[in-house]
Amino acid sequence: MKRLLAHRQFGCPSRSLVARSPALPALCNNVIPGYRYYSAEKHDDTTLGEIGDKARSTAEEFLRVAKEKTDDVTESAKETLHETKEAVVGESDDEKEKFKRREEEGRHYSEVVVAGVERFVYKGVASNIVTFLTDVVKMSTSSAAKSVSTWNGVTSMLPLASAILADSFWDRYSTITVSSLLYIVGLVGLTSWAVLHSWMPSSLLFLPLYLISVGQGGYNPSLQAFGADQLLSEDDMESLPAEQKNQVKSLFFQWWYFGICSGSLLGNSIMSYIQDMFGWGLGFAIPCGVMVLSVVAFCCGTPLYMCNEQNTGNRPSDSIFRVLKEIVTCLITRKVRLPARDDDHDISELELEEKALKDEFTDMKEAKDDHDTAPSVTNAILRLLPIWTTLLIFAVIFQQPMTFFTEQGTLMNHKVGSFVIPPAMLQSSTTMSVILLMPLYDKIFVPLMRVFTREEKGITVLQRIGIGMVLSVAAMVTASIVESKRLHFVSEGDGATHQLSIFWLLPQYILLGVADVFTVVGMQEFFYTQVPSTMRTIGIALYLSVFGFGNFLGAFLIEVLETMTARTGEGHGWFSDDPRQEHLDKYYWFLAFIGTVSFVFFTYLCKYYNEPEAPGTGR
Repeated sequence: MKRLLAHRQFGCPSRSLVARSPALPALCNNVIPGYRYYSAEKHDDTTLGEIGDKARSTAEEFLRVAKEKTDDVTESAKETLHETKEAVVGESDDEKEKFKRREEEGRHYSEVVVAGVERFVYKGVASNIVTFLTDVVKMSTSSAAKSVSTWNGVTSMLPLASAILADSFWDRYSTITVSSLLYIVGLVGLTSWAVLHSWMPSSLLFLPLYLISVGQGGYNPSLQAFGADQLLSEDDMESLPAEQKNQVKSLFFQWWYFGICSGSLLGNSIMSYIQDMFGWGLGFAIPCGVMVLSVVAFCCGTPLYMCNEQNTGNRPSDSIFRVLKEIVTCLITRKVRLPARDDDHDISELELEEKALKDEFTDMKEAKDDHDTAPSVTNAILRLLPIWTTLLIFAVIFQQPMTFFTEQGTLMNHKVGSFVIPPAMLQSSTTMSVILLMPLYDKIFVPLMRVFTREEKGITVLQRIGIGMVLSVAAMVTASIVESKRLHFVSEGDGATHQLSIFWLLPQYILLGVADVFTVVGMQEFFYTQVPSTMRTIGIALYLSVFGFGNFLGAFLIEVLETMTARTGEGHGWFSDDPRQEHLDKYYWFLAFIGTVSFVFFTYLCKYYNEPEAPGTGR
């Protein structure tokens, strides 16, 4: 019995079992090396221990060899599958890389070209609209300036609403498509009114104008954010170092502005000449036709675009309205302190520690989603509001070339021999200065400043904005001096009204163009990078809303100053239709003064502003 129990303990067959199964000893000897069938008469305890050790080692060896063979088969299967896939697709790695590079270049070029064409269309209408209102609609100078300022203000404010639509309910591609159709309908209506204005009431003119505003308000910010999406995929951007990532974004916004300035240059120069020489019907029909071709070209490039589909569970639609509610509550109660830094990451970590343990991937995903919640977005927008406010005066100055600069040119000598220069054509000098200075900014200014500041981009974004604000003040001082000189010529006699050449206006136009290179490009990058990644269209809309509110503020200032100065000027204010009585020089000095005050507040706020480094902001 003792011997039988020993047999069973080590997994060996008993004598009775062997007797019934004569083939079992041979099987054990073949399967397990070192196994020796034994009888009761030849039993040895040492032999039993050897059998157990050899059995265990044999099993381990069997598992090791089986695992190696399985890994070899799996790897071989993977290689075979990869080779088969390569044979089916018919593309080598080099060909794929070339195709990817061509695809990315196609996306970049197409977006910049489409943006430039849109600027050609818009500037072809807006640059000379004040002349259209005074000559065709027969408005006064101040009324035309206020109407244009209000129209530009609405055009620049509507991107806020369209951005919420693009980021929350639709997508950027759909918003671009729908808004471009509204854009075209407005252009068709404006062209029809210009051709049939003798039989149409003047009040009906503003319907197509504001329809253009609705279309442009949805088209412009969505197109710019969509173009930024084509720059690099999110995976590629994550793999780049922080400095290189910021440099890529900075270059994108810089060359994007270069593209739209090229379109603006053609719109200002070509269309203003056609409108003055060949009539307003043709002058508005050409932008309409060009816009149609632009939309068709954009739709044809759809297969090349990289559309970032938003997760429906992570759309910011609900948080946007919570953000607005929190902002209003904060401004009313004034109990919330604007944070210098975004501390939401610390809060998210504390909340995660209180929850049950989860896997690392889930924790990282929830931490990322928590960053885009309403409190963090509220803090981001509240942090931007003071900077946003100080830029409003720059926006007021920015609109002067489309209003009083153009009207100022009509009162000067704009003939060169037999060639008549349309006053609105001088707006092209602003865009020309931008086009010429943009490459110099990259090749000369940035490397030079990098030596002193050790900044990858030469100067910070806020420093870039501040330099442009100073240049805009210098432009207003220059404009005031030129206007004073023009009034001096007018006071000499009736025949001296147009003695001063229109080219005296070039310095103020060029100074504003240089200011654009710094401030406008800096504003685009600043507002795009300071909001969460899911709300980048709203970031572009915040940048555009500066000019919207600035236009409203400009119209309000004109109304107030006209009322106040008319009381003390015997019925003639600063904006009189009589070129002898108007004083645009004083208005320009006023803008220079409030622009200086705005710059002082801007520099003060920049000392206490810290850019967020959160992942959600895309920094």
